[in-house]
Amino acid sequence: MSNMRQTAIVDRVAHSADAIVTLTRDYPAGHTIPLHLHDRDQLVYASLGVMTVRTATGTWVVPTQRGVWIPKGIPHTITMSGNVAMRTLYLRPKLATKLPRECCVINVSPLLQQLIFHACTFGSLRTRVRTQRHLIDIVIDQLQVIQMVPLQLPHLNDPRGLRVAEALQVDPGENQPLNQICRASGASRRTIERIFLDETGMTLGKWRQQLRLMRALRLLGEGSKVTHVALEAGYSTPSAFIAAFRTVLGTTPARYFGKSALTETDGATKAKE
Repeated sequence: MSNMRQTAIVDRVAHSADAIVTLTRDYPAGHTIPLHLHDRDQLVYASLGVMTVRTATGTWVVPTQRGVWIPKGIPHTITMSGNVAMRTLYLRPKLATKLPRECCVINVSPLLQQLIFHACTFGSLRTRVRTQRHLIDIVIDQLQVIQMVPLQLPHLNDPRGLRVAEALQVDPGENQPLNQICRASGASRRTIERIFLDETGMTLGKWRQQLRLMRALRLLGEGSKVTHVALEAGYSTPSAFIAAFRTVLGTTPARYFGKSALTETDGATKAKE
């Protein structure tokens, strides 16, 4: 959370008159894009790898087959777990009016995935070019009906709640009782529970579960095995982790990340660093 105190770089997207500007970029495992913001709304999709997006208000883990919506002007960092093949659409402000003005993880349907790949074969899309205008319209139509995915970890402001959150983040797999962690932060469990509900909309236990799931997704993105991931993220058994994963993402980790390892066929060339 401390890196949000830095000054964000303003990354102005060229071709300001164009409706959508695209970017194709591959990143190595562990790479972090430093704190920055854009003058356009941004849809970031990874056809390979797992991304972690952090802002001043929360953390979002974005596994393969999902995307992250980042509205104009929000400072953020992006960290890669495993090698990441990133495809980005920068949308002219007010082009996608139904999407929220805060970050969120979204489902990327097979159709929207192919639209992103196709759009990225162009440097930018212009409404005055008939074929490109049709593509813009279909992309926007698909964005209007997206489903959001609960893969957010809200940040806290209250110093006592923040101390608890930071203690849990040091080692998400640690099973120290929450009562002890709360006392060490200088407040009772009851007080901390109230702080978490007020500031995050989650109970302390739910917040901890979300932290563990997001830690697990990053480990899976780095290529770790399910048994190792379950242990490192603090699940009692691999089956407990698989059940939690299935609840959020609708399938097992093996099937989900097996699919993500398929060869990409978007026809886009790797951009130079």
